[in-house]
Amino acid sequence: MSEKLKIIPLGGLGEIGKNMTVIEYGDDIMIVDCGVAFPDEEMLGIDLVIPDITYLEKNREKVRAIVLTHGHEDHIGAIPYFLRKINVPIYGTTMTLGILGPKLAEHKLLNSAEMITVSPGDFFELGVFGVELIRTNHSVPDSAAIAVSTPLGNIIITGDFKIDPTPVAGKMIDLTRFGEYGEQGVLLLISDSTNVEKPGFTMSEKHVGETLEAQFKNCDERIIIATFASNVHRMQQVIWICHKYGRKLAVSGRSMENILHVAKSLGYLEIPDGVLIELSAIGRYPKNKICVLTTGSQGESMSALYRIAFAGHRQINIGAGDRVILAASTIPGNEKAVYRVINELVRQGADVVYSNMAEVHASGHASQEELKIMLSLTHPTYFMPGHGEYRHLKAHAQLAHSVGVPDENIFISENGRVLEISEKGAKLGAIVPSGKVLVDGLGVGDVGSVVLRDRKHLSQDGLIVLVLTLSSDDGSLISGPDIVSRGFIYVRESEEMLDELKHRVLNVLKKCQEDRITDWMAIKSELKSDISSFLYSKTQRSPMILPVIMEV
Repeated sequence: MSEKLKIIPLGGLGEIGKNMTVIEYGDDIMIVDCGVAFPDEEMLGIDLVIPDITYLEKNREKVRAIVLTHGHEDHIGAIPYFLRKINVPIYGTTMTLGILGPKLAEHKLLNSAEMITVSPGDFFELGVFGVELIRTNHSVPDSAAIAVSTPLGNIIITGDFKIDPTPVAGKMIDLTRFGEYGEQGVLLLISDSTNVEKPGFTMSEKHVGETLEAQFKNCDERIIIATFASNVHRMQQVIWICHKYGRKLAVSGRSMENILHVAKSLGYLEIPDGVLIELSAIGRYPKNKICVLTTGSQGESMSALYRIAFAGHRQINIGAGDRVILAASTIPGNEKAVYRVINELVRQGADVVYSNMAEVHASGHASQEELKIMLSLTHPTYFMPGHGEYRHLKAHAQLAHSVGVPDENIFISENGRVLEISEKGAKLGAIVPSGKVLVDGLGVGDVGSVVLRDRKHLSQDGLIVLVLTLSSDDGSLISGPDIVSRGFIYVRESEEMLDELKHRVLNVLKKCQEDRITDWMAIKSELKSDISSFLYSKTQRSPMILPVIMEV
């Protein structure tokens, strides 16, 4: 009896980001991508969200390698955390590993990591699996789909892709190779669902260059362009436009500086002599001879564009007439932050251009017609939509049905759910551990739901600390109660409530003595219950109550 082929998404389903897919057959496991997600507004103080790899840790002896589709954070960002637990080879294209390298160096893992450069068309083996990369188009160079041959058939994971007939650099997506796999037979297709709700085709990146050039024509002021740091193709077009119009280009923002350095050193950027200057040198040139390329298109509070808008940037002060172009779409959830920056820039006198006003951004993800082409070329036996929230997965399933994939062969899955394929067919099976591991500073996984609940509680209602010193002999009060308020009331303006609060604490202690309650935990519980009820009756708020008892 043959083994079952297992496909286990550990991230990327029912969410945007944190992409990670496990393929398992017998004693072999390979992993496609290992990305991060960014915290939502409920995750107070959290820096990053990474996949739960408990299942892989339990099966570490089976794990052969990680294979990467491209160099975006939501596909590679969790690798440093993964390698601390399981050190396996990492396969990726030149640019992908070029972006990953500095990230591993920051975590002091570069010397211990085995990174193997592969190109589209290369074939290599990982245990029972044969792996080939297929060239795709996306918003970062060197993107690839992953084709995996298994004992039961071929699997294709598209990664993030679009069909761009006029790419800024490199070749068009290799539709021929996808078609050849379709002729051989594709057992399972896992395809990018991000833009499934958008009809038609995704705009070519080259069209964005034409729109940006139109912004340079007849502009006699400084131009500042904010975009995603990893969009090397857009960076290239801005460089060409600056050269054409005689402008010097300076770069602001650490992540963009890093990507520019990597792309330039690997030959992915063509920079004419004299175009690129240091940011500190922009004051030496007339404003109409300067262009600044910056991070911060999502309104991030520590980004370069945010600091420019709110006068916190050391080298750039926004002035009347400055043209600021936000060459990026707003990620859902970031609207308020983006419009705050736009409003401030306009208030400072800048002329702001963004995607609602002009076609200054092209997505890197396939729209409906491109997704149909991918399904039609590969005509898979089974289909599992990937990379998206539930509504995206559902819409992609309906799209697959429209091009002839039978409903019983379409699987809308979830993180941790095992898709089992055997000679008898396919079905969704058991659930393995999955979920969100939270990164807070140097802490990985030490902040859980209880800590987040406490942070939310503190952010909404504040904290009251009750400090008491009790006698170790009879439990009588020696000093206190001292009351500290943070984020609840300002003590000096609430002396009457403070006096009443102290009186309540003394009454609780008296009652505990009468009832012969001497256990500290029991006394703390009584204090919390009584003070919490009292404060809610007075304020309709429920601060966190923290009794601190010292014994002498």
